[in-house]
Amino acid sequence: MSAPPDSPAGQRAGAPRPVSDFIDFDLAAKLAPTLLRPGPAVSAAEAADVVGELRDAARDAVGPVAATARMSVEGEVPPALVVDRASWARANVEAFRTLLGPVQVVPSPRRGLDLPGAARVAVPVDRAATAVGRRTTGAELGSLLAFLSSRVLGQFDVFSGVDDGGPGRLLLVAPNVVQVERDLDVDPGDFRRWVCLHEEAHRLQFGATPWLRRFLADEARSLSGDLLGHPREASERLAAALRQLPEVLRGPGDQPGTGSGVGLVDLLQTPAQRERVARLVAVMSLLEGHADVVMDEVGPQVVPSVATIRARFQQRRGGKGALDQVVRRLLGLDAKTRQYADGARFVRAVVAAVGWDGLNGVWTSAERLPTPAEVADPRAWVRRVHG
Repeated sequence: MSAPPDSPAGQRAGAPRPVSDFIDFDLAAKLAPTLLRPGPAVSAAEAADVVGELRDAARDAVGPVAATARMSVEGEVPPALVVDRASWARANVEAFRTLLGPVQVVPSPRRGLDLPGAARVAVPVDRAATAVGRRTTGAELGSLLAFLSSRVLGQFDVFSGVDDGGPGRLLLVAPNVVQVERDLDVDPGDFRRWVCLHEEAHRLQFGATPWLRRFLADEARSLSGDLLGHPREASERLAAALRQLPEVLRGPGDQPGTGSGVGLVDLLQTPAQRERVARLVAVMSLLEGHADVVMDEVGPQVVPSVATIRARFQQRRGGKGALDQVVRRLLGLDAKTRQYADGARFVRAVVAAVGWDGLNGVWTSAERLPTPAEVADPRAWVRRVHG
């Protein structure tokens, strides 16, 4: 008779265990709201107006976005959810729980930890160690979501309902929209419509392409299991990554020819994992680039001050403070931003070559999604798909 997975004997045998054994999602959901930065000061009446206007803007964006992208969604489109920072953080904890729930991890019975200048340390994987690690990773997840909660304007929650056929959720983070429109000194109504155009484009992508959400979920789960399932190798890569930390923080462009352009998370991956991540990032680049291009195409029709908003938003993106830049470099967010810009260039080049209907061939199957090389060279994708 075999030992149960949660027993010491089962752990020594390397039995697969769910990710929930290693991440305390409940702690993350409780912790994140306590670490939030305060939002902008608004009266109750102002808050009600913002919520109502964002809902209306999201609803009004459906038609123009679908017409421009030449795509359609069958059935009724659920209304957008207007949320505060705490609700956004909790929603994303649940999204992580849904995404990672089916992932199984095979822990090493005794984990070797390589430290610079030190001998290998063997650490038994017992219940006490697992409990401490579980709370630590839960706290890390909650802290990360608290950090991001003040920066996200809107999000299409891809993974909500992905396993039971639900439609996903469009989230609009009201305090962040208000904060940014004030920082940019732009027309509030125009800015809210502009934000909703981008997020509605994301909802259209997945609503018109039902297979895409399942594809992303399966790819992310497979990659997560690979990244989480080799603690010994991860500790070795962590030691190597720490030695490269000054280069990561210096970043590209600080001095000519210096900086890696990657984040700490990138350095923790093996070459094979980086290749898999690159393929997934190529798909994300397509999604973000497509949403940006659709937003820019629709914008002049419904957002009178769109040129001012776009110019000031881009200027704000490039003028972040030193601490924010350091965090973005550690997480690799700057590199991802550049890849999203590559996605917009890909979409524009393909549309110029074969039109919107030709571009929409990208949504017909996973085989027609662009590779990283094709995002950089859109003509290669056109030749492969359209001959």
